[in-house]
Amino acid sequence: MNNILGIILAAGEGRRMKSDSAKILHKVCGKPMIEHVRYSLRKALIEDVIVVVGHKKEQVKDYLQDKVKYVVQKEQLGTGHAVREVFNACDINSKYVLVLCGDMPLITDETISETIKYHIDNKFSVTIISTCLDDPSGYGRIVRNSTGDVVKIVEHRDANVNELNINEVNSGMYCFDADCLKSAIEKVKSNNSQGEYYLTDTIEILINDGKRVGARKISDSREILGVNNRIQLEEANKIMRRRINERHMLNGVTFIDSSTTYIEDEVIIGKDTTIYPNTILEGSTRIGEGCVIGPSTKIISSEVGDSVVINNSQVLESIIQNGTKVGPFAYVRPGSNIGMNVKIGDFVEIKKSQIGDNTKISHLTYVGDAEVGRGVNLGCGVVAVNYDGKKKNKTIVGDNSFVGCNVNLISPVELEDNTFVAAGSTITDDVPKNSLAIARSRQIIKQDWVTNREENYK
Repeated sequence: MNNILGIILAAGEGRRMKSDSAKILHKVCGKPMIEHVRYSLRKALIEDVIVVVGHKKEQVKDYLQDKVKYVVQKEQLGTGHAVREVFNACDINSKYVLVLCGDMPLITDETISETIKYHIDNKFSVTIISTCLDDPSGYGRIVRNSTGDVVKIVEHRDANVNELNINEVNSGMYCFDADCLKSAIEKVKSNNSQGEYYLTDTIEILINDGKRVGARKISDSREILGVNNRIQLEEANKIMRRRINERHMLNGVTFIDSSTTYIEDEVIIGKDTTIYPNTILEGSTRIGEGCVIGPSTKIISSEVGDSVVINNSQVLESIIQNGTKVGPFAYVRPGSNIGMNVKIGDFVEIKKSQIGDNTKISHLTYVGDAEVGRGVNLGCGVVAVNYDGKKKNKTIVGDNSFVGCNVNLISPVELEDNTFVAAGSTITDDVPKNSLAIARSRQIIKQDWVTNREENYK
């Protein structure tokens, strides 16, 4: 939508958050509040976005970078003043201006798109995004005439008995005709108890100028929830988490208990996958079809194929291919690529390693900075000793090799294809193809040693 400008108000101090971080950078389901708002604008095809910054502006700019344009509100003198600063600083050529709040992360792209359409179709000068609340206390009430047009917004403290019974409230988000907004914003005064310029005053100004003002009432009142403290931040997280989980359920994902599951907004999950309780899926994670994830599993920015089982484990920035089973109590660290039909068992740690198809690493094993081939068996207690005190070194295990229990592979070292390493060995030299390597002390038996020891102690 090239003729629409999005303005996000994000200059407030947010003292009630009691934080060294800018309020709008506090996260809801893994994404800063302002990023949710910006993302909704982008999904609504609004690319021209200005963020009004003030308090902790450098933090906001460091996060958003060049995704948006910026206008600095040096003094925080109210929402009307913030919008006026935009017109003072920028040459606005858009026909429409959408004003949103950076601390309202639950607004959806559907609401944005439908509000713009409603505004244009009805030829309003400004359209207010409104909703109905069971308890509208503290909110400005929307007062309409017999045709449904808005005649005023009355604040709670100024409302009469009849107006207090109105449960339709102002969200503080609007779609304006740009020319009408520019004209009205210049007329806003600061003659109020706070000495600030309020954007809501433009509504009365436009009505007095004979302009039509509309309000589009949204059914989900949770979209207008503003976040001013940590309690409201938790509530926003709960709502967003439920929204995300419901989206996945509608796409064919089963949740055993969605209330105990945390999934961030950008995660993708294939159909017929089951998510068990206490599972956390973060970042750009992609999970295929027919998987079983959890319980008590954490996956961050990883790619998981089809028919994968991950139980009570952590997978970080790695790839798990089709049919592989991970856990319980496994740890797959960044940079790992686990092949198809692999077994990564209990208390196994994989770090920055490639694991070939059909390989089994069943328990109590560490594999770091390694290439492990296809059809390999690493026994219990195998360690790729990848650090020599100065640098990390590489271990290579060829296809169809067998490494017995309690083996140390001192990197850099290579076991070629079809090799066999005896249990308890410490391997420091390369092992040729089809060879058996034994690197342990010869067993010595001293008969009657225990009996003799007991005699000597008398």
